[in-house]
Amino acid sequence: MARTPRQRSTVEAAIRPARASDLAPVIALDSETTGLAKPEYWHEMFQRCARNGFFLVAADEARLLGFVAGEVRAWEFGSPPCGWVFAVQVRPGSRQAGLGSRLFAALCEAFRAAGVDRVRTMLAREDTVIHAFFRSQGMTAGPFIQLESRLD
Repeated sequence: MARTPRQRSTVEAAIRPARASDLAPVIALDSETTGLAKPEYWHEMFQRCARNGFFLVAADEARLLGFVAGEVRAWEFGSPPCGWVFAVQVRPGSRQAGLGSRLFAALCEAFRAAGVDRVRTMLAREDTVIHAFFRSQGMTAGPFIQLESRLD
């Protein structure tokens, strides 16, 4: 029987805190997904989240299928404490099966347990896929506007 657009296949995966041994697969998935190799960034992010945040992975018995990273931040730009999502990625072959939603929900639960009641993120305007994902999670425009200027 063919799936209708509203039906999703399921992906069996356990969501758990990331371990140092997960870094190589995280780096590989990120590189595959973004086309950019940035191993130093992911090593730093892993250490940062180990101290001050949450780095969760979704894995089946064979491999890492996705991850999410974030932390609670407070009082920057006058913002009361809230959870910030820094990254969420799911292996392309595992998308559209609710795994990204499960990772996001697990991170939001960690934020709630840390005592915050809001979650925020930032994304590139042209990244319509991740924008659609966050909108599907109930996220809308927040109270802040990002501004920037080149430092030439």
